[in-house]
Amino acid sequence: MKIVEVLTEPVRTGFFADDQAAIRAGAEHDGFTYAGSPVTPGFSAIRQAGEALSVMLLLEDGSVAHGDCAAVQYSGAGGRDPVFSAAAARRDIEEHLTPLLAGAELGSFRELAARVDAGRSATGPLHTAVRYGVTQAVLDAVAQSRRLTIAEVVRDEYATGVDLRPVPMFAQTGDDRYGNAEKMILKQVDVLPHGLINNVDTKLGRQGELLEEYLRWLVERISRLRPVSGYLPRLHFDTYGTVGLAFGGDVDAVARYLARLGDIAAPHELIIEHPIDAGDRQSQIETYVRLRAALNRIGSPVKIVVDEWCNTLEDIEMFVDQGAADVIHVKTPDLGGINNTIEALLLVRDRGLVAYCGGTCNETDRSAQISAQVAMACGAGQVLAKPGMGVDEGLMIVGNEMARVTAIAAARRARQPVLP
Repeated sequence: MKIVEVLTEPVRTGFFADDQAAIRAGAEHDGFTYAGSPVTPGFSAIRQAGEALSVMLLLEDGSVAHGDCAAVQYSGAGGRDPVFSAAAARRDIEEHLTPLLAGAELGSFRELAARVDAGRSATGPLHTAVRYGVTQAVLDAVAQSRRLTIAEVVRDEYATGVDLRPVPMFAQTGDDRYGNAEKMILKQVDVLPHGLINNVDTKLGRQGELLEEYLRWLVERISRLRPVSGYLPRLHFDTYGTVGLAFGGDVDAVARYLARLGDIAAPHELIIEHPIDAGDRQSQIETYVRLRAALNRIGSPVKIVVDEWCNTLEDIEMFVDQGAADVIHVKTPDLGGINNTIEALLLVRDRGLVAYCGGTCNETDRSAQISAQVAMACGAGQVLAKPGMGVDEGLMIVGNEMARVTAIAAARRARQPVLP
């Protein structure tokens, strides 16, 4: 089976692109948007509509495979590529990737994806979002050519050795951290609430008191609203480096604060994402090694999630090798080709850490579906319910995709002959 033609079309994302640096610096809400000017290069406003580009591969049997190029909400932060432009991506694909793909034989996904991921322009590697979306389309094309699901292709080509079944879903509240958290409890979400703790004064508190107050409320609401008595979700907060800002970068003080949060969260397991932003990759690794050691001295079971400054497969290998985290957020758009996400999830899983197949609210339905299948095939510890900030939509898209694939895989197993 060959690719006959490559089509691209700008489409909508599930949320917005936000200038994280401006928000952390204290930009105030103006209704749904933010007042003031952006500070991160490439942004035209602190909050602007997200852009995506759908990539469609027309195959010689008349079928169509597709994936979506999309970038994270906080583009240009933590070592990431700049804010994404669908128009620029379309030009890059037409110039640098269409000649590679048109007429290509759909054999090994790993081989063709590696060639796409290596694509370059005159200024360097293609934007991570371009490589992310085009390799999604290639993966879908290979799956269609073999009459298999995407998850089956990944499982087979990478010999992951897993049974295809749903993995725990992780939902995020956005700024509606009360109403959306209650939605999650009623729907028995496995991991919650994210919380969007991205500002010291309004979300965390100068001594961390606002997050403590919210955590107490959350534990009480789970106890009161849970539909079944055994429901005990994992609690996962993304703090966007604000804990470090509040405590002046004092690692021991941050550890004591996180341990206090762990006590409040009990009996729930507590996971904190990006408590400190150290400013670069090596400093981030060294800081998190010290933070985990401080938590161990205290005897706290709180786990640390790495996100910023851990954007590539090479970055992830370094964080894992140096013991700088308990959970690795494999942020799918940041890794470029979806093949890198697969390699990263398997690396983290095989080292005994929690492989979190994440991403961003600013993706699309299509990239969410493909991420869900990849998470299943790699035996991820959790997968982000995305896109959007409404909770219900992301849970539906990711959860339904995993349910369908599970049913298909089970039906195929049932039809396989039993060997003597």
